[in-house]
Amino acid sequence: MNKPYIGVPIGDPAGIGPEIALKSASDSRVLELANPVLIGDTNVLQNLIDLYKLELKIIVIKENPKKLKFIAGNVYVHPVQNIDMEKLELGVVDAMCGQAAFEYIKKSVELSEMNFIDAIATTPINKESLKAANVPFIGHTEIFASLSDTNDPLTMFEIDKLRVFFLSRHVSLRVAIDMVKKARIMDYIKRSHEALARLGVKGTIAVAGLNPHSGEHGLFGWEEEEEIVPAIDEMKKQGYDVIGPIPADSIFAIGLSGKWAAILSLYHDQGHIATKTYDFHRTISITNGMPFLRTSVDHGTAMDIAGKNIANEISMSEAIILAAKYAPYFKKR
Repeated sequence: MNKPYIGVPIGDPAGIGPEIALKSASDSRVLELANPVLIGDTNVLQNLIDLYKLELKIIVIKENPKKLKFIAGNVYVHPVQNIDMEKLELGVVDAMCGQAAFEYIKKSVELSEMNFIDAIATTPINKESLKAANVPFIGHTEIFASLSDTNDPLTMFEIDKLRVFFLSRHVSLRVAIDMVKKARIMDYIKRSHEALARLGVKGTIAVAGLNPHSGEHGLFGWEEEEEIVPAIDEMKKQGYDVIGPIPADSIFAIGLSGKWAAILSLYHDQGHIATKTYDFHRTISITNGMPFLRTSVDHGTAMDIAGKNIANEISMSEAIILAAKYAPYFKKR
């Protein structure tokens, strides 16, 4: 079996990113399916290995990791040495750590462009640390979009048989409602089908309703009748496999059965609440539309438990496993 090589930037050094990166890189389920390549400061990782008394050995790699044979018990790291260990305080927001996290992400993109890794699975970064470092991005998606020259990357969640795309991301609910327009919905239906095709997935996209009971023909809101239904009808005429709108109080439960290839959620929390309530730790984010495949945990840096050896690595392991699942199908531009 040719296991994909998955790059794992270790995230904010003061958060739980390095811890879950180490734990997932030594997870037997991960190692059966992938060769994880951690990207970050080896001193940060070695400090945790010593602190937690982990039976792991760091193998430093500076060239193509695909030339190496990965062995259980070793953690393979592409080094980016940028942390002053005397100044590092676990659990504390710090500009040094924000800058470091950004540099790990940048290196992961470079390794992908060199074909040294087949996909990227990211650990959490901290928005406050990024701001303190004057990194001009609010999060991973924006950073990757800039580094890859991608306009408006497409976020998709996957948990079990359910895949969810989002019509909008980090905007207020008022703004999100204003973004429910025919042209935008049509664009996202088209782009969602394209994203699924790059992952080797075919099937129907179901569009969620915005209002209770999808508006009941205008009784509880006009967006379905004036924007959503016309967008779906037009895309059907163009040959796209799409249905809806389906009331949001039932669409996700039905989607978990595998009835559709994916669901288009009309705003951030609509899909986030549904997926995370079902399984918080195993809900994984995939960023589509970029030249490389990127998966991610969907939780934060958890500064309050950093350095305590209690961070749950399940989500990180699932992110690597999902990256390995789709890497063989993903078509690079």
